Amino acid sequence: MGLRNIRLYPDPVLRVECQDVEAFDEDLEELVHDMVATMYDAPGIGLAAPQVGVTRRVAVVDVGSDTDEQSLLVLVNPEIVQTSDITSVESEGCLSIPEFSEKVKRPEEVRVHASDVTGEEFEIEASGLCARAIQHELDHLDGVLFVDHLKGLRRERARRHLKRLQSYARTSDESGAS
Repeated sequence: MGLRNIRLYPDPVLRVECQDVEAFDEDLEELVHDMVATMYDAPGIGLAAPQVGVTRRVAVVDVGSDTDEQSLLVLVNPEIVQTSDITSVESEGCLSIPEFSEKVKRPEEVRVHASDVTGEEFEIEASGLCARAIQHELDHLDGVLFVDHLKGLRRERARRHLKRLQSYARTSDESGAS
């Protein structure tokens, strides 16, 4: 157990539609533990399983303060069941797309049905930053990156940044660097 490597664009695992978790066992507990440790170490406010190379529907989110121990959300097999009509446009970044952020339009509130690490089902309603982080991480579980939501000049700016990342990844692969 411990920290896992965060997969960076253009790693193909980031575009995979993840499979439901069927076994709520020690392997799942270890994955969640490692994901939480990796998220905090990065530091980030959310992490989805494909970002650590696992194609299962698992995400962790924590938008709370350092003193709020109850702010960690573990979402296994999450599904958004309702979104608000009210939207907001806020800046987002991603641990898998380093050194890039852009404004993304998303619903301001969501209701999510999920299971915890033991398989117990629950629903949560979230708004603001928490809702945004949940939507961002659940997109990862469907192979969608936040840059896919961009339009116009923002999309072009993202395309140029991703092209640089792709070029860097190719250069690193050719030189044998990891």
